[in-house]
Amino acid sequence: MDLATIIGIGLAVFSLLISIFIEGGSLGSLINVSAGILVLGGTFGATMVCFPISAVKQMPRWLAVALKDRKTDIHEDIAIIVTLAETARREGILKLENMVEDLENAYLKQGVNLVVDGTDYEVTKAIMKTELELMEERHSLGAKFFETAGGFAPTMGIIGTVMGLVNVLGHLSDSGNLGGAIATAFIATFYGISTANILWLPIAAKLKSRSNDESLAREIIMEGVLSIQAGESPRIIGDRLKSFLPPDERQKSVGHEVHA
Repeated sequence: MDLATIIGIGLAVFSLLISIFIEGGSLGSLINVSAGILVLGGTFGATMVCFPISAVKQMPRWLAVALKDRKTDIHEDIAIIVTLAETARREGILKLENMVEDLENAYLKQGVNLVVDGTDYEVTKAIMKTELELMEERHSLGAKFFETAGGFAPTMGIIGTVMGLVNVLGHLSDSGNLGGAIATAFIATFYGISTANILWLPIAAKLKSRSNDESLAREIIMEGVLSIQAGESPRIIGDRLKSFLPPDERQKSVGHEVHA
């Protein structure tokens, strides 16, 4: 599990509850089944309208992506690319065919196969770029889904509060329960705002972060494959690929001694 996501959500919920207890409230005062049904059901219902059913079915997978710890080892990718470049420089491009099956990264494997097959440089670049753009589009759909939910949730909360206040105004004669009824009416707004800012919007941001990491990894792989195809020096390739990384990351060893 991704500790940052789990701890972050846990800390937000804990802080929220602690602040309520400090103000003299109780957990029981926050429980309102009808408000919960309206906010959660209304939020997901409205969100579903905005997306095809095929996208809605992917929501559990998107949640898993946000919650699981999925690290992309860019340094390892660079090391593998440099190794491929050295092999191609010493023994020729066709020698890479013997190394393709050992590659675990599907995107890198696809690129090396294109090079081994003698695909034109511009065609290889276009195919790999298209794959990258399609991946980014798929990933952005998940982030947009939760962003949309985060936009609808507060509105659904306000709708619930308005409904509650309408009910309160209809029973003004019962002045003894007026304060409690008004407080209950605002629970829906609380649900809407809290779920949007503690769950839906942070999950959307996490999915964007995951997508950015994978996009960077694929950009490095694409640049590496094209550099191999162009016959560039392994040392130059390694330095160029590390230039994609932040300055404090470039000094890390890629686990491979590059020979020019």
